[in-house]
Amino acid sequence: MKFRTRAIHIGNERDPSTGAVVPPIHVASTFVQPGAGEWGQFDYSRSGNPTRKNLEQTLASLEGGCGALAFSSGMAATHCVTMLLSSGDHILAGSDIYGGTYRLLHKIVDRAGIAVSLAPSTDLDRLEAAIRPETKLLWIESPGNPLMSITDIAACAELAHRHDLLLAVDSTFATPALTRPLELGADIVMHSATKYLGGHSDVLGGALVVADPGLYDRLYFVQNATGATLSPFDSFLVSRGLKTLELRVTEQSRTAARLADYLAGDSRVDRVLYPGLPDHPGHDVAVRQMGGVFGAMLSFEIRGDYDKTKRVVESTKLFQLAVSLGAVESLIEQPAAMSHASYDAADRAAHGIVDGLIRLSVGLEDFEDLRDDLRRALDA
Repeated sequence: MKFRTRAIHIGNERDPSTGAVVPPIHVASTFVQPGAGEWGQFDYSRSGNPTRKNLEQTLASLEGGCGALAFSSGMAATHCVTMLLSSGDHILAGSDIYGGTYRLLHKIVDRAGIAVSLAPSTDLDRLEAAIRPETKLLWIESPGNPLMSITDIAACAELAHRHDLLLAVDSTFATPALTRPLELGADIVMHSATKYLGGHSDVLGGALVVADPGLYDRLYFVQNATGATLSPFDSFLVSRGLKTLELRVTEQSRTAARLADYLAGDSRVDRVLYPGLPDHPGHDVAVRQMGGVFGAMLSFEIRGDYDKTKRVVESTKLFQLAVSLGAVESLIEQPAAMSHASYDAADRAAHGIVDGLIRLSVGLEDFEDLRDDLRRALDA
């Protein structure tokens, strides 16, 4: 079956007892067992829940994996991956990553004696030079957050495996509708299900999908032991969102591309960061890796200081000033003050997160309305 069909039917089989076309939400926290020491498919909802399992089956199918795990947040999913490592190990991450990931790696994970360093994942030579004998995990994002860098996932997979590393890809911006990292050689793909997978700003969740059963078992052990699982109702909401994922992402991407063209022609804008623009340094890789659809996230830099940028993001009406992304509502934010404020100031400067940077999450509103909203804000 094609992607859109699987998103609707895999993990959403009709209920055999009633014929309901939407599976029921199982809210039970515990399940009766056949006998003492005999275990059924489900025993306790932290270890497994029918509604969560349905969602995990859908995600595994869409990403081309052997299994998936649904978490209470994207950060919980990311943390689970880091818990595969031990004191003395090293994590190498790309330099264009979500602020929450930066905070987790530099201010939580490093407390366990795990070293962390960043290198540009778009430069394979510099990335390889940053690998140490104790490196165990390479963590990348594509497109990157907030600079929309495009990383060649297949090339990073070859590099990682040549050095006996796990490659994990935060594919939240791309979604499986546009990029499937496991098919490109990655070991783990992570999603903040809060974003495009849910798609309606009404659920908090995360997911990991893997291709190797042994790796799945290791991650499941950590998840079950630590307990950061997705609730049954939130699992239902993400499952419902997945049914329209491809349609939403395709339409949102079309609008984002038009907005990128518009902003690129505005004299008050220094540069537009969108992989669909031919002058984007990762454009050719994005064409190959994203199937010619470039996502609904874009950033741009205005000619102005921190305060001027703040005034722009506070002047829009349709673009709502908020962190998060990927939903039907368009959002606007200033990364230096919001999504990436957890970066140390020196690292923000070193990695190009300047005060004049603005990030857009393009929703499903009409293009002309969004264009006019941005024009009014820049005029202001």
